[in-house]
Amino acid sequence: MRVAIVGASGAVGQELLRVLEERNFPLDELVLFGSSRSAGKEYEFGGKMLVVKELKHNDDFMDIDIALTSAGASISREFAGTITRYGAVMIDNSSAFRYDDDVPLVVPEVNAADAKIRPRNIIANPNCSTIQMVVALKPVHDLSPITRVHVATYQAASGAGARGIAELEQQIREIAAGDEPTIEKFPYQLAMNIIPHIDVFLDNDYTKEEMKMNWETKKIMHTDAVVSATCVRIPVPRAHSEAIWAETESPLSVEEVRAAFERTPGLTLVDKPAEKKYPMPLFASGKDDVFIGRLRKDISNPNGITFWCVGDQIRKGAALNAVQIAEYLISEKDLECQKVRG
Repeated sequence: MRVAIVGASGAVGQELLRVLEERNFPLDELVLFGSSRSAGKEYEFGGKMLVVKELKHNDDFMDIDIALTSAGASISREFAGTITRYGAVMIDNSSAFRYDDDVPLVVPEVNAADAKIRPRNIIANPNCSTIQMVVALKPVHDLSPITRVHVATYQAASGAGARGIAELEQQIREIAAGDEPTIEKFPYQLAMNIIPHIDVFLDNDYTKEEMKMNWETKKIMHTDAVVSATCVRIPVPRAHSEAIWAETESPLSVEEVRAAFERTPGLTLVDKPAEKKYPMPLFASGKDDVFIGRLRKDISNPNGITFWCVGDQIRKGAALNAVQIAEYLISEKDLECQKVRG
C-alpha cells in the first residue's frame, strides 16, 4: 500500500500526517508532494524523515494506491488526470469536484458505500461545516426523515487556513500592545469581534459557504431536505460550533434522539446542562469525534429537535474524514478491484 499526500506542508497536510500515524494506517510507503516552494522540506513520519517532492505532470503516481490531496481547488483540477492516470484513488479535500455528478461526496458515517461508485477514481471530501453537521443529522434522519434544517455556524479562524489563525494571533498581540490590528485575510478585525460572512455572497444574499451546506447535505444524505444556514466567523483558534434545528416527518422525543446519538460511532454526547456540561471548542480541539449537547425539543415546532454541535474542522472536517474514506476502501478490498480493472 503506497499512499501520497499532496499539499503536505499545509495545515490539513500536516494533520493528515498526524492522523495516518495515530491510526496506524496500513501503508508500506508514504510519499509527500507539494509546490516548488515546499519541495525539499522534511517531515517526520514513522520514525523516518520524508522529503517533499515537487508536484509535477510526470509518472510519480504510477505506483500510488491512494492520494490524499489538499492543495486547493485549482491544483486538484489541474493534476487530477496525472494523479489518477495509473489507477490511484484521489481523495480530494478541495471544493474542485464536490458538485460533479460523477464524483461521490462522502462522509463514511453517513454514505460510505457511495465511495465505491467513482467513474473518475476521485472521491470528494465535503466542506468541514457540512461534515460535522451530517454526522450529527444521520441518526436523527434514521429515526424519522428530516424535512428541513436551520443551522447557524460559529467557525474558527483556522477554517480559513494557516493564514487565518496567524492573523487572529497577530491581532490579539497587536490589540494587547495598544496597536492597530492588521487586517488582511478577513474582511474585518476578527479578534474581539465576530464576522457574519464566510466566502462570497451569491445572488440570493446567502454566502457560498452557506449554500455549500445545502447543496452538500442533499448529495451526501440523498435527501430533498432544504438547509438554511448562516455562517459566522468567530475569534476561536480551532473547532467549529453549530446550532442546529432539524424538522422531521414525525415528532421525535428527546429521549429517543438522545439514545440514537449515544449509540452512533463518531459522536460523543456531552449534555448535562444543570452541571454546565456541554460541548465547546476548548475541549473539542484535537479530538476525532463530533460532540453533541444542548439537546431539546424545538418549542416553535412540534416536529422539531434542536441541539448544539462542535467538531474539530481540521481533523473530522478534513484530514480524518479523508483517512476514514481510505480505511473504508481498504476494508472493502475496493482498491484491489480497481487496480485489477485498471
